[in-house]
Amino acid sequence: MARRLPAHIAGHGLQLPAQAVTEMRADLASVADRVVAAIIAEVPSYDDALTGSMGENIRNAVQLALGGFLSLAGGRRGADPRTPTAPSVEGAYQLGRGEARSGRTTDALLSAYRIGARVSWREMSTTAVRTGMDAETLGGFAELVFAYIDELSAASVAGHADELATTGRVRQRLLERLARQLLTGAPAETVLETATRAEWEPPTTLTAVLMPDSQVRPVLVSLPGATIAVAEAPDIEEGGLLLVPDAHGRARGALLRTLEGRDAVAGPARPWLEASASLDRARRAKALGLGPDTEAHLPELVLAADADARADLRAAVLAPLDDLRPATAEKLTETLRAWLLHQGRRDAVAEELFVHPQTVRYRMGQLRELFGDDLEDPATVLALVIALG
Repeated sequence: MARRLPAHIAGHGLQLPAQAVTEMRADLASVADRVVAAIIAEVPSYDDALTGSMGENIRNAVQLALGGFLSLAGGRRGADPRTPTAPSVEGAYQLGRGEARSGRTTDALLSAYRIGARVSWREMSTTAVRTGMDAETLGGFAELVFAYIDELSAASVAGHADELATTGRVRQRLLERLARQLLTGAPAETVLETATRAEWEPPTTLTAVLMPDSQVRPVLVSLPGATIAVAEAPDIEEGGLLLVPDAHGRARGALLRTLEGRDAVAGPARPWLEASASLDRARRAKALGLGPDTEAHLPELVLAADADARADLRAAVLAPLDDLRPATAEKLTETLRAWLLHQGRRDAVAEELFVHPQTVRYRMGQLRELFGDDLEDPATVLALVIALG
């Protein structure tokens, strides 16, 4: 059934000058291009969606919507202004359904409409002023533009909701099942079958992102449409989990900028079938209070990977200090650590410890007496660096 414009818009009573409408219609293609370019620049989740054939379809849809508006504003309506059919509104409704099938949220869609309204009004009002449109008509024109965009966006939201109420819900359940399979180590054949049923194209990598539930929805607007939001992830008692596709290489920087200022932790990018490894690291980093980029905390994560083993190693390599008084052993331990990390640069060690370089020399003399030739042994030095790191 064809969707219709409401009577208050269809019967608006505004009559634009024919010259203004003619010039605006001639510029529809370039306006559509500028609208699409602005959406790509300002709504990251549309970056890939508006390229190739999909981009051409969106440009055509923008031209259809603007063309329908110009017909409406120029007075080309049906005999009964209260019940005109509106192909552009029907198109907006179908667009909303398509966005739901693509996994994008209404937040991203409404952002695109707001940007489209802003760019379209800027371009059309410039033409209107150039053709000599008077202030009263220009004001009515502005009111009609934004009322029309409101109706289109409302139609898209309705289409999105209707799609989610039917096939969208089924797909969401499949995506949740897919996430559980990925994170619990299901066989690859099983995971691939679920991905196919969910119409989810496997990416090269997936990156696990942990964050509070309240921040998931705002962040999703800026992430790829194929991102999976996991409501109940294994071993996560509170907070949300996102599995972000292809956030590796340079794309990781964009992901981290999106997470900036939020209480989030991003694991490493891993081959998509190994997404559980990304989640494991993100979970460990969160437990240690590290974030948002786990890749920036690799030494800490390595040292904390097996706390018992590290404690045993520390006890073994520092055994020569066992017979010293605790205060002396502590001072020599911190001196040895600084000495190793600064590669024997005495002044740098003294600066870090807030002592005189001669004090560092004295303490290192004590350590050489206690450890003997072991301080020159690469294996011992490696063990000390790990234990004291």
